[in-house]
Amino acid sequence: MKISKELFGKDKNGINVDLYSLENDNGMLIKITNYGGIITNIFHTDKKGNVDDLVLGFDDLSGYLGEHPYFGGIIGRFANRIAHAGFTLNGKEYVLAANNGGNHLHGGLVGFDKKIWQAETVSEKDVVYLHLTYLSEDMEEGYPGNLTTKVIYSLNNDNELKIEYYAETDKDTIINLTNHSYFNLNGGKKNILNHFLKMNCEFYTVVDEESIPTGEIRKVEKSPFDFREDKKIGDDWDKLENGYDHNYVVQMKARQLKWFAFLEDPDSGRSMEVATSLPGVQLYTSNYINNLPGKKGMIYNKQQAVCFETQYFPDSVNKPGFPSSVLKRGDVFHSTTIYRFNS
Repeated sequence: MKISKELFGKDKNGINVDLYSLENDNGMLIKITNYGGIITNIFHTDKKGNVDDLVLGFDDLSGYLGEHPYFGGIIGRFANRIAHAGFTLNGKEYVLAANNGGNHLHGGLVGFDKKIWQAETVSEKDVVYLHLTYLSEDMEEGYPGNLTTKVIYSLNNDNELKIEYYAETDKDTIINLTNHSYFNLNGGKKNILNHFLKMNCEFYTVVDEESIPTGEIRKVEKSPFDFREDKKIGDDWDKLENGYDHNYVVQMKARQLKWFAFLEDPDSGRSMEVATSLPGVQLYTSNYINNLPGKKGMIYNKQQAVCFETQYFPDSVNKPGFPSSVLKRGDVFHSTTIYRFNS
């Protein structure tokens, strides 16, 4: 097991940004920068011994400093959408940035994915860790409370990338932390419509024309959202308006770690499994990417990758029937997500 650090570049204010390499004894290599906690690379070997990078992104820091669809970043203080860019908590109204039409998306104008995090590395015999911490001050992006956030990335010899999220606040607030990696198990050579997906999720949350949940939780049965049995992501594509960008229910009440998704690329033989302790996951098929220059001269387009954004349900702060995303003063938020890779 190895973990190392190198200079990745400087941000727009001239502050040094680092890149951390986590490598296990199987040769799996994951690179993460403390700018936004972005996972820049996941190198993994296929059944023929070929090594590919399994996440979309850029070759250098400059790409991440520009406009992009949240490649690989830690999303916060609140992932996904909040209707009408506001919410009421303890009888007080809070106004957020309307950065997605009239709604709030992924933490606002300068979310956690655009912050420089403090980093510390820890190495043990069978696992390496990258600890990232960030203090989000009271009313940053309109959210109440000084929120201390810690995200721990770790890699072990079972090819498991584990992400643990912790947060504490000095004032009641809302929180919804996720990672926004774009996965393509063939290294981006083809789109993901031929990837096979199985998800142990019986329900999803219905959305309106602005992708805001209506509050209805509907069965996936007899719909294109049903992945309870293996099927290609593209099998029901003609039944969808614009691909998948929907929250699935992983668990409504329990907060135990649950393995719920299995993704496989038949060409490379690679597969990945996903587990979370959170109630939901946003299945997103990169529907809004169009002719975006990426790594090694690649051009990214729609359906180039799939995201599994483990989360509280979108707009949960405004939907009393959804699991609560409120973090009370004195409480500790903790969640775990694991991505396990095989070939």
